[in-house]
Amino acid sequence: MHRGSYAGYPVVDIKVTVFDGTYHEVDSSELAFQEAGRQCFKKLIMSAHPQLLEPVMAVEASAPEDYLGAVTGSLCQRRGRIEQMNDKGGLKVVSALVPLSEMFGYSNTIRTLTQGRGTFTMLFERYEAVPFIITEQIIEKRRMLNKIR
Repeated sequence: MHRGSYAGYPVVDIKVTVFDGTYHEVDSSELAFQEAGRQCFKKLIMSAHPQLLEPVMAVEASAPEDYLGAVTGSLCQRRGRIEQMNDKGGLKVVSALVPLSEMFGYSNTIRTLTQGRGTFTMLFERYEAVPFIITEQIIEKRRMLNKIR
């Protein structure tokens, strides 16, 4: 489960219980039971419809009102979901949930969009399922990397 069959990432939120088994003095060993468990896991995990999870961040972006459209647009382009907008100290504050993978380089983006007047903070919020089309892209990249190695 440390390296899942679906995309090679660890499998979480799963419980496995062995109800029955037999022991043979010659053929049974700890290694044999571990390998049997691995083979069963690989066979059954795909029938459970696994999903990749990604960290989602709570993002607060602040900027003057003139730049509000650019800031909200940039967050939406990054698969962000706008939760609310508020006024704070003469600035507009946009609260959104955005996948962490989409936030790389955002500090440069917000400065560029707001002529250096915008800032943002982000904190981990929760894990969510990765959209199917992006899951396919991730799996394909992993396959290509594994072929290179």
